[in-house]
Amino acid sequence: MAEVVLFHHAQGRTSGVEGFAARLKAAGHRVHVPDLYDGQLFEDLEAGVGYAQAVGFDTIVEKGVAAAEGLPSEVVYAGFSLGVMPAQRLAQTQPLARGALLFEACAPPSTFGGPWPGQVPIQIHGMDEDEFFAGDGDLDAARSIVASSNKAELFLYPGDRHLFADDSLPAYEPVAADLLLQRVTGFLDAII
Repeated sequence: MAEVVLFHHAQGRTSGVEGFAARLKAAGHRVHVPDLYDGQLFEDLEAGVGYAQAVGFDTIVEKGVAAAEGLPSEVVYAGFSLGVMPAQRLAQTQPLARGALLFEACAPPSTFGGPWPGQVPIQIHGMDEDEFFAGDGDLDAARSIVASSNKAELFLYPGDRHLFADDSLPAYEPVAADLLLQRVTGFLDAII
């Protein structure tokens, strides 16, 4: 059993994020899903990003770091889109991090004091034409991590949807989401 901290995306801790966590739990893993928005949900991505900007992205990241305090040290950090920021920071800076799962976002490792720690396995997932992942430099950051670590994998899915693995949102793409879940459970099973 792997211990996982899963951070939600900019629309909040949706039923789709909770459902994804439930599927990981059903696969035998222990999953924590902190709420970085204090219960707020947003119907569209623009409103959720606006909220995060108003609160401050650094504040959101700090809330994620604080939410992970008190959990076991040997954790896999995971995040969807906005949630990648606290997940990646923790995976890069916590000495006992067991792994990282980054969905639909990736920051250059230098953002958190880089380079990527070579002993920490990582999977990065995104759609190849997602304007936020492929168009905003996240894909380039993911490729740099993969080039620097033999424990890094990048999975690209055909399409342009953002948040495609959240089954509560219109962007949900079941074929890609199922494949993502299969790859993630394989990753977590290997960490046990």
